[in-house]
Amino acid sequence: MTRRVMNLAHIMTQNARRHADRPGFIWGERQWSWAQLDAQVSALAFGLKARGIGRGDRLLVHSKNCDAMFVSMFAAFRLGAVWVPTNFRLLPDEVGYLATSSGAKAFLCHGDFPDHAAAVAAAMPELAFLWRIGPGSFGDDDVEQVIARHDGQRVANAPIEHDDPCWFFFTSGTTGRSKAAVLTHGQMGFVVTNHLADLVPGATEADASLVVAPLSHGAGVHQLVISARGAPSILLPTERFDIDEAYRLIEQYRVTNIFTVPTILKMLVEHPAVDAHDHSSLKYIIYAGAPMYREDQKAALSRLGKVIVQYFGLGEVTGNITVLPPRLHSAEDGPDARIGTCGYERSAMEVQIQDDAGNEAATGQQGEICVIGPAVFAGYYDNPEANAKSFRNGWFRTGDLGHMDEQGFVYITGRASDMYISGGSNIYPREIEEKILTHPAIAEVAVLGLPDPVWGEIGVAVCVPRAGATASEGEIAEFLAAKIARYKMPKRFFFWEALPKSGYGKVPKRLVRDELEARGELDWLRGKAS
Repeated sequence: MTRRVMNLAHIMTQNARRHADRPGFIWGERQWSWAQLDAQVSALAFGLKARGIGRGDRLLVHSKNCDAMFVSMFAAFRLGAVWVPTNFRLLPDEVGYLATSSGAKAFLCHGDFPDHAAAVAAAMPELAFLWRIGPGSFGDDDVEQVIARHDGQRVANAPIEHDDPCWFFFTSGTTGRSKAAVLTHGQMGFVVTNHLADLVPGATEADASLVVAPLSHGAGVHQLVISARGAPSILLPTERFDIDEAYRLIEQYRVTNIFTVPTILKMLVEHPAVDAHDHSSLKYIIYAGAPMYREDQKAALSRLGKVIVQYFGLGEVTGNITVLPPRLHSAEDGPDARIGTCGYERSAMEVQIQDDAGNEAATGQQGEICVIGPAVFAGYYDNPEANAKSFRNGWFRTGDLGHMDEQGFVYITGRASDMYISGGSNIYPREIEEKILTHPAIAEVAVLGLPDPVWGEIGVAVCVPRAGATASEGEIAEFLAAKIARYKMPKRFFFWEALPKSGYGKVPKRLVRDELEARGELDWLRGKAS
């Protein structure tokens, strides 16, 4: 028995009917109504179909945030094809790998990336076609011209079943090659409903969302959710994160919600523009991708008010594991404050802390955070080994460590891969990082384990001082001595102007380790080993 579900492109169809003249997408001085967007989706879908793209075919898209990228998502959905977006900050050979590993049939590439276009063409000579997004000198055609040529052509939403893939969501690949998490129409229909219920309750077409992250990943999911309510998405005018411009747009368009990550939220809070523009329209600033340090939480609450929403959820679960709504964010430390939690289970999702054997851990006991429910993805594309590692007894294994209290609130200890063992003791960097960040001179920090001939591994801390502040190794070590056990004390403290960040705004420990190596700051460790 087939399980027919709504094609996600029906969101665009609905908006064109109900909100035809209302803005759906705003970028710089240009605005597109929902009726105009729906027409463009059909025109692009018609052009793609004429070149052989249909149900199940993978459409690779490598682009900066722009109107064509937004339209391409719905055009792929309308045909029953699979949207395969990449992070535009990836290198050409990385995108070439994603093209081959996803089995892409066609490629839409932003005009600013001729080297990426060449890399994909070389990796996949069987590619049906390569179309350019925006000005440039490569490609078989131009997406804007394709849309213009087929203006007025109507394409119906393809009939879709629950398990039909709609989106290959690439993992960030911080510990190896990126994997394509298969998201389906049925799953994503639930995800949209869940996000509306848990993250932006009460959203309507009168809301507005500012896009400050790549549409290829979490921000794209958020914009799909916002589109389901007929509200407009507003892009920054360039790919550069201009905080003053962001606040200007918030004031101009009375922006009500933003999807972001903790590092970007921290930048929004600490920038002087926060006091120069009216941001009273904000209802929900959603942060995800990594836990937010307590000191940064308190700063955000004091500057922006009770508008921040935390969720925990990997791309494989499309953000649907836990939620901590605004009302449960406390600006003050006290007995009623839920300090350190990432929230409680999302609607219709079940979370369990499990031991190494897959048994449920006791309340308060640390284990791996596992999840089941309709938001869990269908598995990794063409990767049975990864699927075997990621699922156990039907539960998806997040790879994150944590515990749950008696009321069901989840607390993340850290990534299992971040833990290091020093002198036989397990050490979790996040605990140490939280303590270091309570020092008034430190703005950011990353703690990681490095090989050591005596202890097996030892910890080092890379600190970023606040503007105008200074600190020394001895000062931070003395500050920490009263706050953590001696065996957890990092052996060295380094001070940098900034921490390396991934294209998603995270601080992968792999990048920090590589930077330590590049700066020659591991030479002391090698000397110790010799």
